[in-house]
Amino acid sequence: MKKKIISFAVLLFIFSAGFSQGFTIGIKGGANLGKISGKAFKDKYTSGFQVGGFVTVPLAAGFAIQPEVLFNQTNVDTASGFSGVYSFNKIGNIRVNTLSIPIMLNYNLNKYFTLQAGPQFGVVISQDKDLLQNGKDAFKSGNFSLAGGVQLNFLKFRVYGRFVGGLTNLDNVGSKESWKVNGIQLGVGLAL
Repeated sequence: MKKKIISFAVLLFIFSAGFSQGFTIGIKGGANLGKISGKAFKDKYTSGFQVGGFVTVPLAAGFAIQPEVLFNQTNVDTASGFSGVYSFNKIGNIRVNTLSIPIMLNYNLNKYFTLQAGPQFGVVISQDKDLLQNGKDAFKSGNFSLAGGVQLNFLKFRVYGRFVGGLTNLDNVGSKESWKVNGIQLGVGLAL
């Protein structure tokens, strides 16, 4: 599954770059403020980072599609005293690394201000090994989210803010509660 999604992302970039006129390719990076819902986790955003690339392909007047490939690190704090399938009270901070593929629809209000919305697919690349029990990972390997935000464009520079709301339950241990990732992404980009 991971290889298929990564292959899809690479093909999407190649297709966009090869068959589109007026496209822009670039790099981006910034901060991730993330949290996972559920009793096992503290209800607060903790910091991580994101880095990756994007391609912007113009569609019709004012609209463009912007597929991206991002490496995301999400850090979350566990709730103290939680006891369930996993005894998180001895772990503290959990790190989950994800390859995310947002496909944003851009609407340019003017040459400086862009609204963005679209789906985001994610593949868990790695997670803290302290969470393993009987060879089973605590988090499912894939997830689906919806993202929306704004982007400011200054010549080749981009400054963006985005909210990502998880729709997929990441709980892979059957704890009867829903673990969904929510995040705020803040960052800068450079069109090459």
